Amino acid sequence: MRDLDIYQREYGDLPFEESQARYRKRKIIESIAKYQPHSILEIGCGFDPLFNHYHGYERYTVIEPGDEFARNARECARALLGITIVHGSLEGNLAVLSATSYDFVVLSSLLHEVSDSKKLLDATAALCGPATIVHVNVPNALSMHRLLAVEMGLIETVYERSQTQRRMQQNQTFDADSLATLVSQSGFEIVEQGTFFIKPFTHAQMASLQTSGMLTEPMLEGLYKLSKHFPENGSEIFMDLRLRT
Repeated sequence: MRDLDIYQREYGDLPFEESQARYRKRKIIESIAKYQPHSILEIGCGFDPLFNHYHGYERYTVIEPGDEFARNARECARALLGITIVHGSLEGNLAVLSATSYDFVVLSSLLHEVSDSKKLLDATAALCGPATIVHVNVPNALSMHRLLAVEMGLIETVYERSQTQRRMQQNQTFDADSLATLVSQSGFEIVEQGTFFIKPFTHAQMASLQTSGMLTEPMLEGLYKLSKHFPENGSEIFMDLRLRT
């Protein structure tokens, strides 16, 4: 079981994560823009809820188990309308959350961290209607930096847990096939999928390149767009899902 207090402290100190999260949010917002949902549920918001960056909703609900994350979300939502913050686990608050219907559910950077990813997906499915879109993303086992690590002899396979994964108490390493199998087991079908942001090096190495000035904003932008040339090797996998009929 994850220690949420340790996770919240480590999350804020993880090198390069701020930049990675920026492009992760960009991909989510690109997906939201396709569907123009009125009601959004964000499952786990971290220190920077998505409603800080996207405002085209009528109702926005956050479910967040971390004390510091939930407290920060309430502070961020103080001057905004239509936002509900629920502090607790998804599975423990299904009755409360089911009082609202959702057009779009954000399940970002979570499935690889929890001890029972199918349980989390099953709980998510319980809150979905036939038209609800669920956006999920996870780190990609076939990311360029993992392939490089194998070829350098630093890890034996791309599925081996990295230092960052151990530090952040992450339990699983997905590729597109294993993620597709998991979501299918919970009754979802894939509407769209892909990878994004080519990351050649580890978080620590990317952060070092940023600090030195070698890794510039135009280069980061190029790395985000480069995934169209390497569609299987972006640093993260995304999938837009809906319940199978």
